[in-house]
Amino acid sequence: MSPMKLCVPGDKLCSTVDCIPGTGVYLRHGCIYSSLTGYVLKKNEGEEVTSINPRFAKVHILYVGSTPLKDRFRGTIRKEDVRATEKDKVETYKSFRPGDIVLAKVVSFSRISLGDVQSNYLLTTAENELGVVVAHSEAGAQMVPISWCEMQCPQTHSKEFRKVARVQPEFLQA
Repeated sequence: MSPMKLCVPGDKLCSTVDCIPGTGVYLRHGCIYSSLTGYVLKKNEGEEVTSINPRFAKVHILYVGSTPLKDRFRGTIRKEDVRATEKDKVETYKSFRPGDIVLAKVVSFSRISLGDVQSNYLLTTAENELGVVVAHSEAGAQMVPISWCEMQCPQTHSKEFRKVARVQPEFLQA
């Protein structure tokens, strides 16, 4: 799983060359600093959701553990692999959205021949510790988890459904 880093007010996050400042940060001498306490997860860590349909979510696997991958690998989270209970009630679009960053586990690997050899990893988020760790609202703000199935925009206070990960302390880097 991808580690997250705890940041506190005053922590240097990145250069203005590499990032664009958003809410909860301030600029000083060409760098972006945290003005809030929270967790930082780089956008390219974990799996990034690329498309959704009623049966599954397609993702790009960008990290394995804390190791960045040189190539992008494709993965699929099937509707029945989203959560451990009430699998028949899962609505994929209420669990993930394109652009979300998720923590997931590999269930299996398959090669599909559709004129071109394609590799695909079957993933699961059917544990409390797995699911969406970073999501952005329609306003562009990073959303805050408010329950196991909802996140809220800190700017507009609108709520959106997600399968929220309960990230365990051992996967957080201080």
